[in-house]
Amino acid sequence: MLCSCGVAIIAIIYILFDVNYFVRIIGTVLWGRLFQKKKKLFDTTTIYGICSTQDVDLVLKHMNNARYLRELDFARFHFYDRSGIYAAIQKRKGGAVQGACTIRYRRAIPIFTLYKITTKLIYWEDKHFYVEQQFINLTNNFIHAVVLSRQTVTGLKVPIDDLIAEIEPETRKPEPTKELQLWLESMEESSKNLRKQK
Repeated sequence: MLCSCGVAIIAIIYILFDVNYFVRIIGTVLWGRLFQKKKKLFDTTTIYGICSTQDVDLVLKHMNNARYLRELDFARFHFYDRSGIYAAIQKRKGGAVQGACTIRYRRAIPIFTLYKITTKLIYWEDKHFYVEQQFINLTNNFIHAVVLSRQTVTGLKVPIDDLIAEIEPETRKPEPTKELQLWLESMEESSKNLRKQK
């Protein structure tokens, strides 16, 4: 009876929550803390993955577009933990949320393909961090997708420049790349259009 109740509770938890997502995030962060060195702010971090049967789309041949975004979450958590950004934000009782992203799919990732996701900080402003991420095939180093993400920091009472100076003193803010600048302009134009609709 007790065993049946335990199985039922576990089944209900799996039905109500995406348990694998939480397990994967915890595992990714722990792996980094136990087996990898801390990274500098502009170092590239890397995690690894495989396109499994749970990742494929209806034709069962390649990764579903939505799964790319899910995988990026794990890579960002890993990056923020290894670089010390998340600890600095938490120390000041702040948080961070995904504010925007743009993804360019260059070629589908076939089922059972091993890949890595690289993440690097490319810019920051006001209350946003910008990172670039890539899905890279481990067999031939082909870049399957390129992603720009904007992470919005919440609850901070200091500018991000102060936060960066605390993590890595004398770090100079980079200039935005042309690609990033165009994306920022695109988001600003989108915001203007939405304000007009009100």
